[in-house]
Amino acid sequence: MLRDNLRAIYYIALKDIRTYYLKPPAISWGIVFPITWILAFYLRMPGDFRELVPGLIAMTILFSTTAAEAVVINFELRLGSLERLLLAPVTVPAVLMGKIAGGAIFGCIMTAIVTMGSVFFLEIHSNMLYLTIIILISCMTFATLGAFLCVLVKEVFEAQTLLNLPRFIMIFLSGVVYPISKMPLWLQYVSHSLPLTYTVNGIRNCFVNGAILPVFKDILILIGFFILFLVLAIRFLHKKFE
Repeated sequence: MLRDNLRAIYYIALKDIRTYYLKPPAISWGIVFPITWILAFYLRMPGDFRELVPGLIAMTILFSTTAAEAVVINFELRLGSLERLLLAPVTVPAVLMGKIAGGAIFGCIMTAIVTMGSVFFLEIHSNMLYLTIIILISCMTFATLGAFLCVLVKEVFEAQTLLNLPRFIMIFLSGVVYPISKMPLWLQYVSHSLPLTYTVNGIRNCFVNGAILPVFKDILILIGFFILFLVLAIRFLHKKFE
């Protein structure tokens, strides 16, 4: 059974990447939008572009992992494709993990392009081991967040609207373009309840000093968010198949 589930996860992720993610809309939403957004803030308030790189990488993770989640999940739920997958010897969690894995892999690819370009062209030094770990975990976390939000609703347009709300809230409140320390105290509490805050902090720590303790703390918190979103997503997906 475990072998069947692992094979299902692999082939579902592979199919989604080929069918949905490696298309111009997903690529533009996953990589062009974050770059354009960051450049807009930079041109409005010119300074050292290197300071915006952690936010750029974090935004790329956020938008690329959720670029096609609504289509991947809600469109296939509407067509009955997900239900047909369950006719094979595969469980609901395995089907969901296949969907999550597809988004996470695509997110890793897009983020790797942005990260390597930033590191080499801007000559930024970082701890690549810690940076790689936090990017991988962040991609899984936000792909799972996207899956959880999508299984809450039925239609694709509903899922896209629901996805945009937390994405844009996190852009402004997670330290991507504005320091959390300069926010009002109550907004700082909100910021520390958002997963993107810990992605930005972790990436920034990898670039600033590479110290393992702050990065390790951010990694643990992101793993906690991943488990929470995964459990909730599985529960709500089970209800849709009842």
